[in-house]
Formats: sequence, C-alpha cells, structure tokens
Amino acid sequence: MGRKRIYEVVKHLPAEELDKRIKKLEKDARILKRLYFIRHLYRGMSVEGAAELVGITKATGYSWLKRWNSRGYKGLIPEFGGGRPAKLTKEQKEKLKEMLKERDSWTTKEVQKLIEEEFGVSYSSWQVRRILKSFGMKYAKPYQKDYRKPENAEGEICQSPL
Repeated sequence: MGRKRIYEVVKHLPAEELDKRIKKLEKDARILKRLYFIRHLYRGMSVEGAAELVGITKATGYSWLKRWNSRGYKGLIPEFGGGRPAKLTKEQKEKLKEMLKERDSWTTKEVQKLIEEEFGVSYSSWQVRRILKSFGMKYAKPYQKDYRKPENAEGEICQSPL
C-alpha cells in the first residue's frame, strides 16, 4: 500500500472572501464548480475527495489546484481557444435570413442548396438545421399532399347524400 501524497493549497483569499465570490458567481457554473473544489481543499479535504464531490476526474482536480496555486482566482477562469471560424460571415447570415423570409416554408435540402448556390459554402443538413434554429425558425415535417385533392378543395363545401 503506497503513501498518499499531501499537497498544500495556497490560500490566496481568506475563506470568507472565497465564500463571497462563490455566492456572487453562482450563475457562472464553471467557475463556481472550481471554487467549490478549492473550498473543499481549504477545509482539509484531499484532492481525490474534493474531485469526487464536485464530479471531476482526479487529474482535472490536480490541474485546477496547480492553476489556483500559481495564479489564484484568475487561474480558475476557463481559457477557450475560440473554435473554428464560421463559414458564413454575419452579413451573409443576415442576407440568408432575409432570403428565407421571402417564402413561408423551406425544406432543409432547399436551404442547403440555397446556401451552396448563393454563398458557395457547403453545410451538412444537421448544420443547416442549427443555423435555422439560431434564426429562431422552427423545424417541422410538412403535411403530405393528397394528389387526389382538387385545387379548390378549401373553398368547396362537401355535400354528401344522406
């Protein structure tokens, strides 16, 4: 049985200040989770125990502890790379939105084809649905059309011989 290593946590903030920041940041779940982790360490819990309580891996716990010890609170703020740039610019998306408003209903395939013809950009149907959702548009399956229905069926009153 191996010995457990004991890592000390640097107390950059008094416990009361840590609690105040936790209450203030309850809306930012990422930072809040990390602050709870640090608070557990302040109270003498092991990294493994604190990580289990907040639902992260042991390796993530040690990473958060290193960042806290080296940079304090700022070390807990997530740093994102930004992701892949969008294929369509904001102006192109606005133009697409205006084009889609010209007609009542579109199929995903039609929108996909429109984007490719108008902007020279190829999207999967899944991504087209995401774009439409970001525009606030709803996705629905169209009603099946009955080929036997007369063109003026809406205006006709059906009289059945009873």
